Amino acid sequence: MKLFNFFKKTEVKGKERAIESYELLANKSEEKNAQTEDITTKLSLHESWNISQEQMYVFRFLANELQPLKPNQLSLSGIDMERDGDNNLLVKSFLRSTVTESVRLQEVELVLFDKEGKIAAAQKFDLEELGYLPPNTARPWVFVFDAANIKLEEGILEDGWSLAFNIESMREHMLDLEPSWKENLTKEQITMLEDLVKQMPELKDKEVNFTGFQVAFQDDGGLVASVFIRNGNTRAMNVEQLPIEIVDAAGDIVAKGSFELPPLEVKANSTKPWTFIFPEQLVQKKDADFSRWVARIPSDAETNIQ
Repeated sequence: MKLFNFFKKTEVKGKERAIESYELLANKSEEKNAQTEDITTKLSLHESWNISQEQMYVFRFLANELQPLKPNQLSLSGIDMERDGDNNLLVKSFLRSTVTESVRLQEVELVLFDKEGKIAAAQKFDLEELGYLPPNTARPWVFVFDAANIKLEEGILEDGWSLAFNIESMREHMLDLEPSWKENLTKEQITMLEDLVKQMPELKDKEVNFTGFQVAFQDDGGLVASVFIRNGNTRAMNVEQLPIEIVDAAGDIVAKGSFELPPLEVKANSTKPWTFIFPEQLVQKKDADFSRWVARIPSDAETNIQ
C-alpha cells in the first residue's frame, strides 16, 4: 500500500499532541537543548518514497501549516482521517521531531481521541517502519487502525480529533503501591514485594490477573488474604467492586465474598497488592490446605472494573 497516495487534501482536520522526547526515547536523558526558541520543522520523506510533484506540493503545504514546536519534542500532528472498505481507520498524520539528532522509534501504542477527548481507538504500531527521523523535521504517515480496535463509532470522523503516544505502553511492568501501603511497609518489605513481582510470569497483552501471595486465618475465625491485582493493559483500570474466592490445594472454596473498594486504581502495566479480610461468616472451610492456593473471581460473579 502506497501510504502517501492517501494525502490528497490540504485541509487540516486533526489536532497536535506533543511530548518531551525523553518520555519516549529510553536512551535520551532530560537534556536541555541550547536552543530555547520555538522550532519550525521541515518536511522529511521516507527514503524509499518516490512521489509526484502534485503529492510533494500537498506535503509541503501541510508541513508549512504546522505550528512550531519546543526543542526536544516529539509530536503527532493529525491531518485527516477516513475509513477503508474493511471499516479500518486511515489516520493521516505527521510525526515530528525537534530532537538534536536523528531518532528511530520502536513499537508503541497510539491512541486516537475524538474531539471531546474520548478514546476512539487504540493500537500498537511498529514505528521503526518510519525509518530515521532527522532533527527538526516532519514525516507524513498513515496509521491504519484495525476495525477491531475502534472503540467509538458515532462522531469519530468529526474535526478536532487527535492522535497521541501512549507512554504507559512502553513502561516496564512494576509494583504499584497505594500511599497507605508505602507508609506502613519497611524498605525491606517493599523490596521483597518488588522482587516477587519481577519473578511472576509475564502477563499477556490486556490480561488482568489475580495472584495470592499471603493467607492466614485470624483468631476470630476470619481469613486474611493478600493478593496481587495485575494489570496487563496499557491504560490504568479502576476496581470498585470485586467478588473474590479463595481456593485451597484440594480445590475447595475456603472463603468467598464481594468487596467494595475505594475505588482502587491499578496503573497500566503494573501490579498492586491488596488485602481482603473475610469475616468468619464468609469462611466455608476451616481446615484448609494452603500449601497451594489461588485467589480468583467466581465464574458467576459480576465485577466493576473499568
